[in-house]
Amino acid sequence: MSQSAPSFISQPSDEQETESPGVSVVTFGCRLNTYESEVMKREANVAGLGELPGGALVFNTCAVTAEATRQARQAIRKARRENPDARIIVTGCAAQTDPDSFGGMDEVDLVIGNGDKLKAQSYRALPDFGVNSTEKVRVNDIFELTETAAHMVDAIEGRARAFLQVQNGCDHRCTFCIIPYGRGNSRSVPAGGVVGEARRLVGNGYSEIVLTGVDMTSWGNDLPGQPKLGRLVRAILKGVPDLKRLRLSSIDSIEADDDLLAALAEDERLMPHLHLSLQHGDDLILKRMKRRHLRDDAIAFCRKARQLRPDVALGADLIAGFPTESEEAFDNTLSLIEECELSFLHVFPFSPRDGTPAARMPQLPRPIVKDRAARMRRVADSALTRHLRDRVGTSQPILIEKPGFGRAPDYTPVRLASGGEIEPGTIVAATITDHDGSSLLGRLTVQEPREMIIS
Repeated sequence: MSQSAPSFISQPSDEQETESPGVSVVTFGCRLNTYESEVMKREANVAGLGELPGGALVFNTCAVTAEATRQARQAIRKARRENPDARIIVTGCAAQTDPDSFGGMDEVDLVIGNGDKLKAQSYRALPDFGVNSTEKVRVNDIFELTETAAHMVDAIEGRARAFLQVQNGCDHRCTFCIIPYGRGNSRSVPAGGVVGEARRLVGNGYSEIVLTGVDMTSWGNDLPGQPKLGRLVRAILKGVPDLKRLRLSSIDSIEADDDLLAALAEDERLMPHLHLSLQHGDDLILKRMKRRHLRDDAIAFCRKARQLRPDVALGADLIAGFPTESEEAFDNTLSLIEECELSFLHVFPFSPRDGTPAARMPQLPRPIVKDRAARMRRVADSALTRHLRDRVGTSQPILIEKPGFGRAPDYTPVRLASGGEIEPGTIVAATITDHDGSSLLGRLTVQEPREMIIS
């Protein structure tokens, strides 16, 4: 399964300083959750949830790891202590896969499944709102969903780029992954709806759009003719000529079609940054994970991407300490980082999820899992340092995210020595002067005025 990289950091989407507390959404996990949280906030307000005494807090949870779920519970308890009169609603993947555990929390008033969290009627303040632990859990079978609507979002507060959902769910059953049970089967937004929303977002001032999905490279498999993701990307680039930057979230390299790679090579507006769902570098472990690619497939894809777009930066999700992983198998993952020339790594210590086949496999001792994850992160840090060093001395167009900070086309963070007054979302030219180990350091490029020509 391909998934966006989770942050596991709660991010209140809004803190309204008004007489009515309104609706605040706390988001955990992936970029798709960030996008959906904006829809949820809008729909909850439409339903009048923000007019309740004490307002409402909606938690959009993540189930990728046990730690993500633990952090959500911790945040909910803290929120109740700080907001004793607020309604607390829990939804998202963790609520979908384990609704009763959240329903059993005294701090929670209502649990809503992923299939209903984007609908205003789900947030209606009914008379029995949170009466007891049975009535307050409203989670349906996620596998009954057959389509994904193109939910229109005019803006995403506090962000310089917009996220656009094109796909949801996953048809694959990787042995370690619980997400299909939280998201359901793969469902695609038709190309027309995606292009239309992209136009709206550009019209609202966004210079960059990020396409998001759970298994994004499976886009189109459920649509007439089974179009591929490359076709959608080309439709956006052609149909929204004023869009300056189009970015992809995580993709599965084995599903990336030739048209997608051709678009990467031919259109500079498609950003040179690919985050790959690789997970491991050993063939036996990949088979036990039930992945659909082998080590050589990953290496071949990365080489091809670099040939087509030499400035591309490659990232990946990697798991350390998968059940039965030998030291040799672990070393194969470490060496894959160099062979694929990966720059941005998201390293996960294996986390068994109840209900998945991997949870029933022979587990490694937790100290070994943690040690291998730490060793992998050290290799990842070295890979990032090499990437940053290679960018020093270059000129980059930087998308400003907040005062003094932005990102290069390949998603490398850049800290600027000046330009704090520049509006977020603006693209500026910068010269990269150094790096600090985690970010590039740069200064705005001053364009010399043209010499006056006297005839």
